[in-house]
Amino acid sequence: MVNSAARRAEVEQAVARDDIELVRFLWVDHSSVTRGKAVSRSSLASRMESGVGLARTRQAAGLLDLGQPVPGFDAVGEVRLLPDPESYVPLPHAPGSAGMLCDLVTVDGEPWDACPRTFLKEALAAADGYHVSAAFEPEFTLCAGQPRPGALELFDDSLCFDNEGFDVANSYSIELLRALRAQKLEVETYHPEFGHGQHEMTLRHAPALRAVDNYVWQRATTRGVARARGMWATFAPVPRPGLRGNGNHAHLSLWGPGPDGRTVNLFADDSDPLGLSALARHFIAGLLDHLPGLTALTTASVNSYHRLQPGMWAGAFGAWGPDNREAAIRIPSRLRGSEAASTNIELKTCDSTANPYLALGAMIHAGMDGVRRRLDPGAPLTADPARLSDDELRRHGVRALPRSLEEAVDALERDEFLMSVLGPARRALYPSVKRADIRDLKAMPEADDYALHAIRY
Repeated sequence: MVNSAARRAEVEQAVARDDIELVRFLWVDHSSVTRGKAVSRSSLASRMESGVGLARTRQAAGLLDLGQPVPGFDAVGEVRLLPDPESYVPLPHAPGSAGMLCDLVTVDGEPWDACPRTFLKEALAAADGYHVSAAFEPEFTLCAGQPRPGALELFDDSLCFDNEGFDVANSYSIELLRALRAQKLEVETYHPEFGHGQHEMTLRHAPALRAVDNYVWQRATTRGVARARGMWATFAPVPRPGLRGNGNHAHLSLWGPGPDGRTVNLFADDSDPLGLSALARHFIAGLLDHLPGLTALTTASVNSYHRLQPGMWAGAFGAWGPDNREAAIRIPSRLRGSEAASTNIELKTCDSTANPYLALGAMIHAGMDGVRRRLDPGAPLTADPARLSDDELRRHGVRALPRSLEEAVDALERDEFLMSVLGPARRALYPSVKRADIRDLKAMPEADDYALHAIRY
């Protein structure tokens, strides 16, 4: 984070230029809900330096907004929302408002060990000098209005990639693209997706921290533009029974100096049949090794496991393979003309209920554990695992993944490595918050459960 006097002055100038009255200081909590406080233009300068006070216990809140009884997270204690001026954007769907993403710091200005954004920074610092490039593919369902229990009206019923779908949603998608461009977010592709009402707009890859920040703004803007038009956009994995699942596939690659000193994609090796370097294979093996526990951080809600099922192309099988959309880790085909640069790995077991800073940070830690231990991922799976018998899956070494959030949290707590990198505060907070959601949602009628996720996300 660059919170220098010069950068703060640039934000002040932008606020005056954009005629901004309120600037939101935002963070993403353990439930992946974007929260914050706002400061007025007149108090912005001082608050960018001092931060804004926040009760520590807010990081112990679950999906129902109730704090959990975690030691050290009660009525006593405060932290600060300290904004990153590099993350400043105007909010086109909310005229007069802008926002910045924040680190949670102690009252003395030191990093706080329950801050998700800090967790990603720690993972990047521990990546052995590699530079991490990342991108997300967030899918969302467009609705005619706000969902209610048992009532969710889809905006369109077009087919996957259907030209009619482009036309029906054209005015919305163009407004959204222009809003993202106003925030200096570079849209790369857009299309109607597999499910009715489902759409996908992807941003160009970026350095890991910036990629996550970009995704946070994209999600907020996608929802904000829809709401301003009397519509509703939800990123919930399954907004109502029977709908195709919304994923948020994560792509990443490691970069560093090549033989000639230029920065190159270190996951690429043209001599390999799949174009993958030994580094990439070790990284994949690390992800596979920690995948059961990792799902608690990447598919992080009760609702996630309605999507994480065979036949949903959600990566429900603990395997890896080239363009295998049922495997948890897909190796995308390289792009002609930029084969080396486009080499990356995709984790499909990821959705928008995951805190993206925790999810990507945990992916980096898990992959780097595979690199340091020089793990072997085994042979890639080139068959559709959904069509294989249990015996065939075992012969291919395909690992079973959790089928509920409860199983995933159990797996996370058994994974000593992931629990150690989470640190004392997060390893206490995160499972407590998730187990509260599991308990509370079990007591909720199914229609209310689906509606809650469709509204929150």
